[in-house]
Amino acid sequence: MAYLNHITEAIGNTPLVKLNSVTAGIKGTVLAKVEYANPGNSVKDRMAIKMIEDAEKAGILKPGGTIIEGTSGNTGMGLALAAIAKGYKCIFTLADKQSKEKIDVLRAVGAEVVVCPTNVAPDHPDSYYSVARRLNEEIPNSFYPNQYDNMSNTAAHYETTGPEIWEQTDGKVTHWAAGVGTGGTISGVAKYLKEKNPNLVTVGIDTYGSVFKKYKETGIFDEKEIYAYATEGIGEDILPKNVDFDLIDTFIKVSDKDGAVMTRRLAREEGLFVGWSSGSAVYGALEYAKEHLKEGDVMVVLLPDHGTRYLGKIYNDDWMRQQGYID
Repeated sequence: MAYLNHITEAIGNTPLVKLNSVTAGIKGTVLAKVEYANPGNSVKDRMAIKMIEDAEKAGILKPGGTIIEGTSGNTGMGLALAAIAKGYKCIFTLADKQSKEKIDVLRAVGAEVVVCPTNVAPDHPDSYYSVARRLNEEIPNSFYPNQYDNMSNTAAHYETTGPEIWEQTDGKVTHWAAGVGTGGTISGVAKYLKEKNPNLVTVGIDTYGSVFKKYKETGIFDEKEIYAYATEGIGEDILPKNVDFDLIDTFIKVSDKDGAVMTRRLAREEGLFVGWSSGSAVYGALEYAKEHLKEGDVMVVLLPDHGTRYLGKIYNDDWMRQQGYID
């Protein structure tokens, strides 16, 4: 009989799909790594299971423990699936800009969710970073993975996502593009692919209101770059340790509107029912591709999660009109 012992064994080996419509006029081939095919419907499943297993090996996470993490939703889902398999409890802190669907799905898989304000500084006691750290200090036998600075995040993608892309493209990949949030996905894959092909170009997708692009170009952490934005899952007002700027060759910034509209296009024109940051990643990757991709080049862009997390926002016409994203 062919079966898995637990749903977490289904993580990885996601499909690579050619983009056809949205790439009109672009030279070369653009392929999408469809990470919503993971059981938790996002790329974060990969690093969630890795962070838990590494913590178990190190003796940091003990039987019956509680996993406490600050998340934009998807890491929480991956951690929750692993916790179910291994018998842990979960508490997740989220910023209040995250979609209701993300909060509902975490509660559906048994997690406790604490919603925190978005528009506060990272070191403010009410920020979702600070609340997660405080709960970790207060609750006995708890583990705070800290996906931003936990290098198991990068390692997960170096060990799985990078090799998959290399094998699926038969080593022909020339460009790698992904949104940058914690930085683990883009850095882990870039490390592996650049070891295989030192000429590979890595394109990081950032959002307006985030510090990454300017920091890469100037080395300056400019707080004036930080302001509220709506896009979920990419950009930061901190510099996570998992973001390896030496491995990211260039950054492209994408507005909330451009990412949202491209997300809708991917659903309608490519049949890829993806989340907001997927639209941002594709929009930014194609902006780079228009200028730089040549015949014979192969660009892989990562689609982090599924559209079901954004039914009340991106896929709601009334909400899109209210934001001024569609007429």
